[in-house]
Amino acid sequence: MPVGLFRVCLLVITAIVNHPLFFPKENGTVPENTEEIIQKMKEREESLRLEQLRLEQEIAVQEATQKALEKAAEVVEESKEEKVRWDMWTALSMVIFLLIELWRQDFQEGNWQDIGGEEDDMAVLGKAFKGVAFPDKALLASFYEKRILGTTGDMARMREMVEGFADDLLEALRSVCNRDADMEVEDCMGVGSMYENWRVRKPFVCDLIVPFAPPEPYCFRCQTWCSGDSFPPDEQGYGTIQVCRADDATGCICDKTKLGEDMLCLLHSQVSSSRPSSEMEDLLCFKNTQYLDADQVMKWFQIAVTKAWNRISHKYEFDLSFSLLDSPGALKIKFKSGKSIAFNLTPVVQYENSDVYFISHFPRSSLAADIPSSTHWFLTFAVYERRFIQLVSKTLPANACHVSCLQILSFLHGKQCSLTGPSGLTNYHLKTVLLHLLQARPSQDWAPEKLEARLQDMLKFLEKCLHEKKLYHFFIGNGRVPAELGFPIIFQRAEPLNLFRPFVLRRDIYRKMVDTFHEMLRNMSALINEYTVHIPLAHTNGIRKEPL
Repeated sequence: MPVGLFRVCLLVITAIVNHPLFFPKENGTVPENTEEIIQKMKEREESLRLEQLRLEQEIAVQEATQKALEKAAEVVEESKEEKVRWDMWTALSMVIFLLIELWRQDFQEGNWQDIGGEEDDMAVLGKAFKGVAFPDKALLASFYEKRILGTTGDMARMREMVEGFADDLLEALRSVCNRDADMEVEDCMGVGSMYENWRVRKPFVCDLIVPFAPPEPYCFRCQTWCSGDSFPPDEQGYGTIQVCRADDATGCICDKTKLGEDMLCLLHSQVSSSRPSSEMEDLLCFKNTQYLDADQVMKWFQIAVTKAWNRISHKYEFDLSFSLLDSPGALKIKFKSGKSIAFNLTPVVQYENSDVYFISHFPRSSLAADIPSSTHWFLTFAVYERRFIQLVSKTLPANACHVSCLQILSFLHGKQCSLTGPSGLTNYHLKTVLLHLLQARPSQDWAPEKLEARLQDMLKFLEKCLHEKKLYHFFIGNGRVPAELGFPIIFQRAEPLNLFRPFVLRRDIYRKMVDTFHEMLRNMSALINEYTVHIPLAHTNGIRKEPL
């Protein structure tokens, strides 16, 4: 029975499966649409291939971009490495430069003035001395004794007379000035060749400087070219003087900070902070500035001296007048006998608490011939120069020849200028040469019997300076200045000041200076012989009557 039922079921299932209604007629057309299916499959394959190509291109672009980014990163890294290497070389170069600069300064401080001690150095120089007959020791000694030595007494008497009169004149000047409004004048000081005992040419002229200060509550604020302020190269050696109130000089912050409209400084009122231009002009400042005007100072000083002389003229039996228009402080005393005495009275401003002074005008000198403006003041170190010579003289042998050398050289130079006309070379240049040699050579080299050798050293050193167009100021940039002088350190640390710098661009003056020097060398023996032979021995110990 079960087997029968199973068979019946199997038959029914077979019939159902093979029934035509279960499979539509189109199913039978599958074999007929094979080509269409294949075509669609090909199209699908083509689209897939195109899509693959597009994806490959995108991948290639991405890879190229990635490579570019990696390359850029490498370049940046290399540039960083190069920068690091460059920074290292820059730092190394800076270190080397600083070492060289330190060495240069040490060399400059230690050796820039050592110019007289080496014989081979002098052998290289002296080209202008070829064929020049240099006077021997005996002739030089005779010339100095007969022509120069007799002037010492004249200088001492003249200094005493001029100083006494100048003190009286300045005392009268103080009495005629308004103590509340005018400048305050201090005592005068003698500087230059007359007070260093080496002036030889007549007429003798005493140089006196007169420090002055502003009235209360004002003060001077001085600025120099080496004080950190920006000064161009042609203004080296100069400075400016600002007139300000003494309370402003303390540096109150009300001048540097805006306090606001509703705030007031307890030290300064609004009235005191405003300075009318007329007030500053009354204080001898340049128009619309707070800087002291040298021309205004000299005008005020001339007027004040005139008033002072009018007050005391009845006490003297001579006349006083201003002798030179280009030297505002040049005065001349005229006696009834026709004789006259000239001296210079020049106002100066003290630099801080030192003996360096700002000088308004240089009498009879080309040192300040091209002053940038009337608000620029030249610095003079004349007081320290006098002290240095006095200090060194104490260490030299008796009757040392250092002053004699300078006197002979100054005499020869003056005589040559009277023959060929003035040149850019001045007596101050000659004195600077002596100061350098005094520091460079040992004391025993200045014994009186070595006059000839030291005079040759001065001439050869001057020739070297003319050839190189370099003659450095003795004090500025000289780290070997004796501590006993109390010289300000700011000037010792400054760059050396070349006194021949103005002649570098002015070739005509430089040529004239060199020609005058060579002519002086050629005429030296003739001049010394002339002024030695024709002077009677009776005048040796007396006072010279004929002009030099």
